[in-house]
Amino acid sequence: MLKSKKNSVFAVLLSIVLFCAEAEAKIFDMTEFRLKNGLQVIVIPNHKAPIVRQMVWYKVGSVDEALGKGGTAHLLEHLMFRGTKKVKDSKFNSIVAQNGGNSNAFTAQDFTSYYETMDVGRLELAMALEADRMENLDFSKKSFKKERDVVFQERMQVVENNPFAYFGEALRRVLWQQHPYARSISGTPEEIMSLNRDDVMAFYESYYAPNNAILILSGDIEPQVAKSLAEKYFGEIEPRKVGLKADFPKLDKQFDARLEMKLPQIKAERMVKLYVAPSVNLDKTEVYPLMVLAAYLGEGETSKLYKKLVLQEKAALGVSVSSDYASRSYGGFSISATPKEDIKTEDFETALNKAIKQAVAEITIEEIEKTKAKMLAGQVYLRDNPNDAAYIVGAMAAVGMSVEEIENHAENIRKVSAAEVRQAAKKLFGGAISVTGIVKPAEEAN
Repeated sequence: MLKSKKNSVFAVLLSIVLFCAEAEAKIFDMTEFRLKNGLQVIVIPNHKAPIVRQMVWYKVGSVDEALGKGGTAHLLEHLMFRGTKKVKDSKFNSIVAQNGGNSNAFTAQDFTSYYETMDVGRLELAMALEADRMENLDFSKKSFKKERDVVFQERMQVVENNPFAYFGEALRRVLWQQHPYARSISGTPEEIMSLNRDDVMAFYESYYAPNNAILILSGDIEPQVAKSLAEKYFGEIEPRKVGLKADFPKLDKQFDARLEMKLPQIKAERMVKLYVAPSVNLDKTEVYPLMVLAAYLGEGETSKLYKKLVLQEKAALGVSVSSDYASRSYGGFSISATPKEDIKTEDFETALNKAIKQAVAEITIEEIEKTKAKMLAGQVYLRDNPNDAAYIVGAMAAVGMSVEEIENHAENIRKVSAAEVRQAAKKLFGGAISVTGIVKPAEEAN
């Protein structure tokens, strides 16, 4: 499964649970330790139900692929389910299912993750299966060709024949230029079909090592038990020299680009503004004001842009804003809107830009405190979902955030001032690298 790090669902999931604890309380109350082979283990206890989610996060993604080898990380994700020396062919999923669990995986730009959700009494089985394929991947040539065809067809269906996904990839190419974030997670159709077994095995041997991975155990398990089991199943796996990671260039040439596309299957016009923004790895002090800014501008029906464009001016059917800060390199900030059919593109763009400018001008202490309160309220129950907890903690840890930083996230939001939000908006809208994208139904073409 593909998972773009630059999509709103990912950004929302990462932000939802981080604003729900009391100032003095930990969000997840998690425990962290490392095995002798370098494997980082994070335990998130939750005893409300006798289930546990296990996630193994490898700190490698599509950005780490060699040029011309696009799709390697995603194809390897598929082949991880195609057999080891102990678990032959494609029996991994069936074994998990026969024991009442479910399993899946996804590839992103910065990392790749594999997970199982099972009754806690079956956890040892899940750990044995994951540990086995961390060091013993063994698939046949027939399985390789079959899975490569599956990945190719997935590319055609998910991207080539999906106009919004195709448009999104084009936007990212314009925005990121020569940066690795410009590359497709799936690889191009030509790249996928040119991959061979050696390419995938070389990637596996270079990056799928315990010293390049994080094990998350979330659910009905105590830290001491988790440590004993982790040592039993993962502790004997030998660490390896990790391959070269992506080289992230510095983006210092400011530009404001524009991309307009007319595509079949598009039913309604959409306008998207993407900005290169700070991330937790570049400037931790700037990401929190940007998160509050995103919520203030376009999170929900009480946000500034929604009230202005949808409710008052009735120029849009919807508008949303998100801030993506959990990245190994730069982060991102996005504004997406669907204009009403009777609104001309240029008129709507003028209205959108005016609404953004007005909203920034109206930033006050009262407005920002209301926004932060909204971010904090009503989300407590989500922290009790072991699946969400494992996902959020894993994604943040995989890009380099410490357990302490994750636990203190809500408090960092509380500290954000109106002046900081105003300054973040000024910097973002006044000088960040950006692209405005517009996609329309192809029938409008001359």
